Amino acid sequence: MTTNETPQRPAGTHQHGPRLPLAKLAPEFYKAMIGVDAAARKGLDPILVDLIKIRASQINHCAFCVHMHTTDARKAGETEERINLLSAWEEAADFFTEKERAALALTEAVTVLTDGFVPDEVYERAAAHFEEAELAQVIALIATINTWNRIGVTTRMAPGRA
Repeated sequence: MTTNETPQRPAGTHQHGPRLPLAKLAPEFYKAMIGVDAAARKGLDPILVDLIKIRASQINHCAFCVHMHTTDARKAGETEERINLLSAWEEAADFFTEKERAALALTEAVTVLTDGFVPDEVYERAAAHFEEAELAQVIALIATINTWNRIGVTTRMAPGRA
C-alpha cells in the first residue's frame, strides 16, 4: 500500500467516532434528561443505581455509559470482582444480594422487552424486594438509563469524553 491509499476495513466493520454533539444542539432536552436522571435516582441505594446503569448499558452496548458508570461505581466503593461479574450476575448469584438480583432481572426485562412486555414473575420478584415507591424509582431509573444509552449509541459518544 502506498502512503496515499486508505486501508480497507473488513466487511461489516465501521469506524466509530462521535456523530453530533446532542448536548450542544438540544440543550433544553439534555438539561431535562439530567433532571430526570437525578429524580430517578432519588432515594435509591447508590450501589444499586450503579449496578442497574452498568447492566443496562452493557445490554445496549453503550461504551460511553459502561465506562462512566463503572468508573462511578469504583469511586463509590464497588469491587472490581462484582463489576467484572455483572454481565454474568445470574451465574455469579453469590456475589449479589437477592434484592440486587431482582433489580437486575427487572433491568434486563425492561431493557430487552423481547416479548413486548415484562414477565409477571420478573415484576413480582422485584415487587417482593422493594416497597412500592422504591420500585417506582427503580423503574424510572431503568427507563432513564435506557434513554441515555440510546442517546450515547446513536450519537456515538466516546468513552472518556463528555
